[in-house]
Amino acid sequence: MAEANMREAAGRKLWFYLALGLVTAATLMLQIIETRIISVISWYHLAFFIISIAMFGLTAGAVVVYLRRARFRPERLSADLTVATLAFALTTDLAILVQLTLTTGASPSLTTFVAWTLFALCIALPFFFSGVVVSLALTRSPYPVGKVYGADLIGAAAGCIGVLAILNLTTGPAAVLWVGALIALAALAFAQAGGAPLEWRASGERGIASRLFRHRRGIVAGCLVLAIANTLTDHGVRPTNVKDHVETADKYAYDRWNSFSRITVSQTANEAPSMFGASPHLPRSTTVDQRSLLIDGGAGTALYRFDGNLEGLGFLRYDVTNLAYAIPNLKTGAVIGVGGGRDVLSQRLFGLSDVTGVEINPIIIDVLRARFAGYTAIAALDGVTFEVDEARSWFARTPRTFDAIQMSLIDTWAATGAGAFTLTENGLYTVEAWQRFLGRLNPGGLFTVSRWHAPGEVNETGRLVSLAVATLIENGAATPRRHLFLATAGNVATLIVTKQPIAPDALAALKDAASANVFTVLLSPDMAAPSAMLESIVTARDRPALSRATASYYLDLTPPTDARPFFFNQLRFATLLDASVFSRFTHTGVFAGNLVATLTLAMLVLISLALVAATIIVPLRPTVREAGWALAAGGTAYFALIGAGFMMIEIALLQRMSVFLGHPVYALSVVLFSLILWTGFGSLASERVPLDGPGKLAVWSLASAVYVFALPSWLPPLLATLDGADLTLRAGLCVLVLAPAGLLMGFGFPTGMRLAGAISSGPTPWFWGVNGAAGVLAASVAVVTSIAFGIDTTLRIGAACYLLVGVPAMVLMTAGARSSRTASHALSSSAAADG
Repeated sequence: MAEANMREAAGRKLWFYLALGLVTAATLMLQIIETRIISVISWYHLAFFIISIAMFGLTAGAVVVYLRRARFRPERLSADLTVATLAFALTTDLAILVQLTLTTGASPSLTTFVAWTLFALCIALPFFFSGVVVSLALTRSPYPVGKVYGADLIGAAAGCIGVLAILNLTTGPAAVLWVGALIALAALAFAQAGGAPLEWRASGERGIASRLFRHRRGIVAGCLVLAIANTLTDHGVRPTNVKDHVETADKYAYDRWNSFSRITVSQTANEAPSMFGASPHLPRSTTVDQRSLLIDGGAGTALYRFDGNLEGLGFLRYDVTNLAYAIPNLKTGAVIGVGGGRDVLSQRLFGLSDVTGVEINPIIIDVLRARFAGYTAIAALDGVTFEVDEARSWFARTPRTFDAIQMSLIDTWAATGAGAFTLTENGLYTVEAWQRFLGRLNPGGLFTVSRWHAPGEVNETGRLVSLAVATLIENGAATPRRHLFLATAGNVATLIVTKQPIAPDALAALKDAASANVFTVLLSPDMAAPSAMLESIVTARDRPALSRATASYYLDLTPPTDARPFFFNQLRFATLLDASVFSRFTHTGVFAGNLVATLTLAMLVLISLALVAATIIVPLRPTVREAGWALAAGGTAYFALIGAGFMMIEIALLQRMSVFLGHPVYALSVVLFSLILWTGFGSLASERVPLDGPGKLAVWSLASAVYVFALPSWLPPLLATLDGADLTLRAGLCVLVLAPAGLLMGFGFPTGMRLAGAISSGPTPWFWGVNGAAGVLAASVAVVTSIAFGIDTTLRIGAACYLLVGVPAMVLMTAGARSSRTASHALSSSAAADG
């Protein structure tokens, strides 16, 4: 009998660990999937908002567990965990249904504010119940806290990796439904873990929780049926409003998601060819069968009907993006970002016999090679090959060199309009990236880049030229302008950057082609630029001169680097203090979009602040009122600093690793996985090696700060060295780089709780809430800091937080020692009196 009881107890323990691991895995998966969905329906840079709101929900759930501690009793733990997990599953499904109906526009209005608030609440609600589950498991279970925390850790780490697989198998909304089903299964595991039916009957409780528990199997079945049924139909849960445009299912002939994009292909239409910068000499009667290929509902590229006859695509000769091919004797070419294949077709049309298309997205290559191979024969063309890879990594790895490398408008409408604070293509528009591309050119080779242009404005064109000049300076060019030719047609400008100074015959060919097509020449080695700003940029001979040339302009035209890779965000935050800045709101170009994005960012910060105050700070205030000054002030400062410091470091590393790994979703998965893994190990290590003296506290604080502060000094050269490694090796490097930071930061929270608990356990929930609130708000501040001052600055602010935390830690330790002496003296006095 005793042996049977032991086996039953061991089985219940395993069910408990399994259930907790499933919940934390689902929590991380949901967080990452939501960043992917919001990138499709709204803006890429709002990934930080998902992280912030998820943390808010988790913290709010933990706060409720504390405030209602009489309600959550240890003897009914299994039943409470089951009900909270069922609520987590149901709200996950409900939230995705509601949030996809909300129109979260970008206009600065009260309506938009309300819509974003509702959206934030939809996101936060499932994470609230996850916070309840995790808090109950960590604080109420009878199992060793180290093992419970280990199950939490393993589950969360597994979720970071598992989400990449599920997003490659189904759509973003469908992935949320499958996560909901996974959570529901975790509820059954919790019920199995601790005799929940007996606990519930003994409690005699009635109400919603009771009904949820009684129908738990039906809820699980319902979640599974919903996920399966949605997968089997094309008319299931899907976005209805994408980038402020209403979307219907019959609009597309093809619709597929993967871990970092959503690709749609429209129905075919016979119409004027889709051109970027068409010459007015293009015959108006020209028509072509074409489809629109969209990336995340915003980046549009044409998919032409093509039967193998290149002359049928003669209209491409009239596009300013192909101006570079007027230069004779170009034989080998590469295209960064294949899209619908127009640039690959252009290179073949102009006589390049060997063309390589480098495309990060395997879905796009599948569209060209298989799904629409009967529509476009591009993949069957002689001399055309495709590489599915991130461009920087591939060019770093390949030994090949080329006569021409083309990169035409590789961004998204979302990027241009919103600043795209964390976007794949940011890594393609930095000095380091362009050095890599120019390094793969033959001696007479050229790099041609096309970007949006606003006639009469410098904006994005100015930053493009600034980037080219900085790259040429870094490569040792004595006179950068001799390597540059810039022409525009309408709202597109094409910049040609040559490895060597442009030869006279090549320059003559470019000028003749521009004249024949009525393209406006903005830069040429033999003429002054019509724009004074462009002229000042192109005449800079070194980086200080370039900085001086761009310093006074109202837009940020400084060349982006890997340390500040925000090419698409040109708004200087300081200009927001100038009332006249709003008069430029209607101007063409990036300024209006950047301004809207910044106002949206400010609005989301206010929403986060309001939610934090209403659900965390205000409810927990009573817990700190009776604490002494030292505990209240020292504890608040300590937990605010480690909360803010951790989030500043996390966001900065996400931005830095996004450039290195090639896409934000890879960075999100790998960085979160690494920080969760190593921070967990650090927390566990703090039990074995407690920071129980002033010397140990000082060493920990200093070591944390020094490691993070030094990262900008040695990490960039290391990343550059391994730029050409495959994704697995690059991800492995990220895990190793984050190991010391995660281990050290993992000591922070448990150490603070022990220091505060040595004085009084009363206000510890307040400190927990302050820590979460600081993290929520710091996520927004980190984005602003990185854009304004660079990722390295954000990292160093995070390091400064860990350096400063030593001061309140000493205050808490001193107060704890004083409290211990007081208690010892009282005990001695009592013993003497009794004697």
